[in-house]
Amino acid sequence: MKAFLAAWVGLWLGCAPPALADAKWVATSYAPPKVVFEFFLDHPQKIASALYWLRSLTNPLMDAPYNYAPEDLDIVVVVHGTEIVTLAKRNEARYEEAVERMRYYAELGVRFKVCGEAAAEYGYVLRDFQDFVEVVPNAITELAHWQQQGYALIVPRVMERTVDLDAIR
Repeated sequence: MKAFLAAWVGLWLGCAPPALADAKWVATSYAPPKVVFEFFLDHPQKIASALYWLRSLTNPLMDAPYNYAPEDLDIVVVVHGTEIVTLAKRNEARYEEAVERMRYYAELGVRFKVCGEAAAEYGYVLRDFQDFVEVVPNAITELAHWQQQGYALIVPRVMERTVDLDAIR
């Protein structure tokens, strides 16, 4: 009986949870991305936050340890929500920071595609858009096209913070 009890206690102690340890850093072996972003936002000002999603993809991949060149990143942004107004030349002063950021990404090779149907709803024609914009027939069809080519779909969720970070840390 003593041997059985000793074996049972040993087994129980062997199943005890390990002491808490620190997290460890893991550098995943990322391949150059093929990504299509869908921007369909309910307010034009949210384009600024959506562009941070783009930055969150590109910056880590262009920095160490990956060091990908911009031409290694194959990224398409399909725009078809209220943020379409940020790409209209006549609104450039109002959305200057967002336009500058999009122009920067376009210079890195990111392609910005606007839904032609959405553009028509806003009364826009080709000459109304920034020079880095391509207008496509339809956003949904465009998204399906890029996904069929093997591009990962990323849809930024832009939410408004309602809790103070210091209160929840």
